[in-house]
Amino acid sequence: MTNSKSIPEIEQEIVEDFSLFDSWDDKYEYIIDLGKKLPPLDDAFKKEENKVKGCQSTVWLVADYIGGKVIYKAESDAIIVKGLISMLIRVLSHHTPDEILDADMDFINKIGMTSHLAQTRSNGLRAMVKQMKHYALAFKGSKFNA
Repeated sequence: MTNSKSIPEIEQEIVEDFSLFDSWDDKYEYIIDLGKKLPPLDDAFKKEENKVKGCQSTVWLVADYIGGKVIYKAESDAIIVKGLISMLIRVLSHHTPDEILDADMDFINKIGMTSHLAQTRSNGLRAMVKQMKHYALAFKGSKFNA
């Protein structure tokens, strides 16, 4: 799956998706549904070096660099977190390292996520974004980007 939309366009789609729900219960259900749709991560990638540090739940995150674009795959043992990482993958995957590094990820605030997550989940969300940007930075500076 390639992504012809810009990161801000995808972020806006998510903001619009969330605006359709009246309550946070409905929004949480939507996030859970997103998590259920996330393809499972191969067990070979579920190892310590692929865990996102700073998450209360276990989150495995891996990235490939194909055709100048970063492609992320992830899984979590917590269903809400699977939904959150699914949204992050939707926004950042299939973009160049520079596009990912420049992304402000403002949709997280616009949908009210930071104010409706427990502090530990908010910290975990920031840790996932940080790790995704770290992968982008690594690919940007690698021989793959020459």
